Amino acid sequence: MLNKNISIIGSGFSSLSAACYLAQAGFEVNVYEKNAQLGGRARQYSKDGFLFDMGPTWYWMPDVFDNFFADFGKKTSDYYALEKLDPGYRVYFGENDFIDIDAVLEKIFTSFEAIEKGSAKKLEKFIKKAESNYNIAVRKLVYKPGLSPLELVTKDTILELKQFVLTIRDIVFKEFKNPKLRQLLEFPVLFLGAKPSDTPAFYSFMNFADFGLGTWYPKGGMIAVVQGMTKLAEELGVKFHLNANVSNIEVSEDKKLKSFTVNNEKIDTELLVSGADYKHSESLLEPKYRNYSDKYWSKKTMAPSSLLFYVGFNKKLKNVLHHTLFFDSPFDQHAVEIYDKPKWPSNPLFYASFPSVTDADVAPEGKETATFLIPLAPDLEDTEAMRQKYFDIILKRLEKLTNQSLKNDILFSESYCVNDFKDDYNSFKGNAYGLANTLFQTAFLRPKLKSEKVEKLYFTGQLTVPGPGVPPAIISGKLISEIVIKEN
Repeated sequence: MLNKNISIIGSGFSSLSAACYLAQAGFEVNVYEKNAQLGGRARQYSKDGFLFDMGPTWYWMPDVFDNFFADFGKKTSDYYALEKLDPGYRVYFGENDFIDIDAVLEKIFTSFEAIEKGSAKKLEKFIKKAESNYNIAVRKLVYKPGLSPLELVTKDTILELKQFVLTIRDIVFKEFKNPKLRQLLEFPVLFLGAKPSDTPAFYSFMNFADFGLGTWYPKGGMIAVVQGMTKLAEELGVKFHLNANVSNIEVSEDKKLKSFTVNNEKIDTELLVSGADYKHSESLLEPKYRNYSDKYWSKKTMAPSSLLFYVGFNKKLKNVLHHTLFFDSPFDQHAVEIYDKPKWPSNPLFYASFPSVTDADVAPEGKETATFLIPLAPDLEDTEAMRQKYFDIILKRLEKLTNQSLKNDILFSESYCVNDFKDDYNSFKGNAYGLANTLFQTAFLRPKLKSEKVEKLYFTGQLTVPGPGVPPAIISGKLISEIVIKEN
């Protein structure tokens, strides 16, 4: 009789996804989470009536979430309420200088035309191509398991070879001259964890995800998605174990799984999926059983880490939207300081989420919940003094750009940075987003879903296929479940 018991390490989106699919297929699924809360990087932090998404705050590509729940005969609305944000977000370029990205595409065309004559027609053409790429990539290619380069060879991709040679920057800079419009069109690929100048033009599908599909908000925050997926998993029979730290994976001499150690207790297993950090997961094995060496990992381009602040304000803020981006400093300089010459940024771009603008339940009445994020090079020296320095920098800019005084209205500020990503998630170099989706780290060129040296050991998550981000993580869980089901 085939083994129908399987253990999963970690409870991020990829693990939750895999758990649901495997339970649906008849497996007895146990999920082991290191921390006291489910959700991996999408945990929730609460203080004094303020609620914060600790990790992801953007809900893009709603069709991926819809498809996931549909696979179980369910709808997203069975588990959480969604609201389309209008405007989707605001971008500040300077004092009293900002652009709001509307929920209606025609209004975005009008906004572009007001800034650069002739750009509306160019944007319409650009988005049409981006939609075509989305239909190829997100509805076809990303559901491939990354086993062979032949997965990328289709009649659609053969016709788009040029888009794998040119970059996002090549296309955007050719068609648009205004620096603000260029930044708006380059921004979405940052979700892939790579520079626009290193990202193939084909990835313009992220622009369709942005302008075409819009920005959504699950009531309660992204934790509502975690809770929805967890509820579905429990309905399917999945069992969750919190505060369960996995410290070792034991393999027999014939390269078969024997056991893994949780809180110093050995648990026998024949099937294991790790949704934890890939590099860390392999460190639980003896070196001879690892797919990839330390040298391999040292050569990889990691997506950025982040410095985050969770702040409770004693009043409602003016001149901000739910999602607000601050692009009032040089984009390219900050990118160089992340990827090319890693160091603390001299003049950082930053992002702010004010969910209480949309959702009154995430902050006490008359107050504001705020999360601030500065992208950073991974593995930087992380000190309290440096965190405070950058909080002061962004607070002053926030006050200036939004024309209000805020320093005396801060009830509390909690920070989260490189050291925390390492401690809480065993994150390689303290990265926040996984492995950058550059041309040579795409699809079959990413770490494999299946161990090549240990039977019945599998991996999922943002360091393997399809890549970083919440929707790809959900897809990654489906991909590994399909492999496990086929083989067992």
